[in-house]
Amino acid sequence: MKSESVSSGRSLLLTLQRATHATLQLIAAELVDLDLTASEVNALANLADGQGRTVSQLGAAVGARPTTLTSVLDRLERRGHITRGTRAGDRRSVLIELTKSGRATAALISQTLADLESRALEGVPAEARAGFYAVADALIREGA
Repeated sequence: MKSESVSSGRSLLLTLQRATHATLQLIAAELVDLDLTASEVNALANLADGQGRTVSQLGAAVGARPTTLTSVLDRLERRGHITRGTRAGDRRSVLIELTKSGRATAALISQTLADLESRALEGVPAEARAGFYAVADALIREGA
């Protein structure tokens, strides 16, 4: 049995991929003055709540393996946006935390993302947004 998206000639995954690329271009244009890569923006956005995270926790949040995340963290640390330290009670875990400049940059990123989302989704009904989250969550579970 074919799924609805395949039988309609539209692929949900390809549409999601197009939307992702368009969104990344919008974010890059809005945040061009920060001179950050998309991966750096993603990491800072996921740290914006001020909660420190281990490399594994941050990797899960941003959708990257800890080994892949290392170069992103190296660049953010060199720019003074994060610190890496040990976690209380577990010296083997590396804890990633925002610095003062990292908090300011993360706050700007968060506000920019909220503004873009608000503009893009203006007029989209709550039921449609809920449907999007259901689909996105299903895809995340599939990839986990």
